Amino acid sequence: MQVRRCVCGHGARTGFTLIELLVVLAILALLLTVATPRYIQHIERAREATLRSSLKVMREAIDKFRGDQGRLPASLDELVDRSYIKAIPIDPITDKRDTWVVLTESDIAPASPLSGSSSSGTGRTRQAPATGVADVRSGATGNGDDGTPFQDW
Repeated sequence: MQVRRCVCGHGARTGFTLIELLVVLAILALLLTVATPRYIQHIERAREATLRSSLKVMREAIDKFRGDQGRLPASLDELVDRSYIKAIPIDPITDKRDTWVVLTESDIAPASPLSGSSSSGTGRTRQAPATGVADVRSGATGNGDDGTPFQDW
């Protein structure tokens, strides 16, 4: 192996010293500790946006089904079978398709302004609530970025 002579006249091999390598690794570690939490936060925001979008699409499909068929779908699978949605979306928080919570009209009637004996201003009376999928919510536990539980979206 050929030894190069440095300016000072001593024989030395070229390369990085241990101190230089440790400084570079320390700088990389510092950059990663700053960047990683922001990356994770962006991932969580993207999951929440996807959840909101999936809920909106399924709720719109339920409304369109009710408008077309005059009744509520019996299940989310009926929305797929009748081509109102292409497939039941994956809940991005739980990463599963089977965690959606299906609500009937009787489940949401107490929170609805139409839950009384007559609807306001129309004069028609409400009979027993229809059965079927009236709303859908996420079955994920935990809260979103705004502090509200995923199950309330």
